[in-house]
Amino acid sequence: MAILIDERSRVIVQGITGSAGAFHAGEMKSYGTSIVAGTSPGKGGSAVHDIPVYDTVAECVRHHQADTSVIFLPAAAVKDAVVEAVHAGIRTVVVVPEHIPIADMMLIRREAKKYGALILGGNTAGVISPGRANIGIIPPLAFRPGRVGTVSRSGSITYYLADTLSRTGYGETTCVGLGGDPVLGSTFNDILMLFDGDAETKAVVLAGEIGGVYEEIAAPTISKMSKPVIAIIGGVFAPPGKRMGHAGAIVEGEMGTAASKIKALEGGGAHIAKTFKDIPEILSRLNV
Repeated sequence: MAILIDERSRVIVQGITGSAGAFHAGEMKSYGTSIVAGTSPGKGGSAVHDIPVYDTVAECVRHHQADTSVIFLPAAAVKDAVVEAVHAGIRTVVVVPEHIPIADMMLIRREAKKYGALILGGNTAGVISPGRANIGIIPPLAFRPGRVGTVSRSGSITYYLADTLSRTGYGETTCVGLGGDPVLGSTFNDILMLFDGDAETKAVVLAGEIGGVYEEIAAPTISKMSKPVIAIIGGVFAPPGKRMGHAGAIVEGEMGTAASKIKALEGGGAHIAKTFKDIPEILSRLNV
């Protein structure tokens, strides 16, 4: 098993005729992901990497039973693209572009909840179930099928987590990128509960960063989980008021510091890793 995506996922690429959409459609298809169609208004009837292109998402769903979408469009176009997708019946949407306007993300979250869809991003590298499907811009080199799930706000940290788990023989069930924008489509809570219900996932690694409160609000969920959660937080030495990488990675006052996140997560029962090499040591101690 895996969460969110696997070899049965039927994926479309919104913005497939753009340079980024076309390139990554080819990469995802080469990995073995079932890319069944793409959209580009006005270019319906054409093809990219032998993938048929349609004007609308509804056509992709009607002709190919698509259930998952990945978006490669300018930030200003993301709101309409996500709304179109969830209204057409898509239930998992991966939003790769960054700096999605906050008002747009709030509307996206409302529509997703109304239609029972799950949104990853904005500013996500995507999601990969190693050996099964890879959606987004994740380079698959470090990923191996295994028994540990990961969820992170950072694409780069996702790669480091996978490399650590793969090199030490644990491997991964699914690796999820929540995204680095200030307002996200999904929370750690959403993904943790999916992992808790996945029979193949024996433990979860949560990687957070400074800014926002997504990590803190995950603590009560961790305390209710049947599987162990290991947490690692980046930005312990970040100076207050300075954005560190992501648009959402900025501490204002006492909110969203690395220390406050570690305290909350530890209080919820998470096992805290200070460095990547601590992760396999904790997994071994937990007999995962």
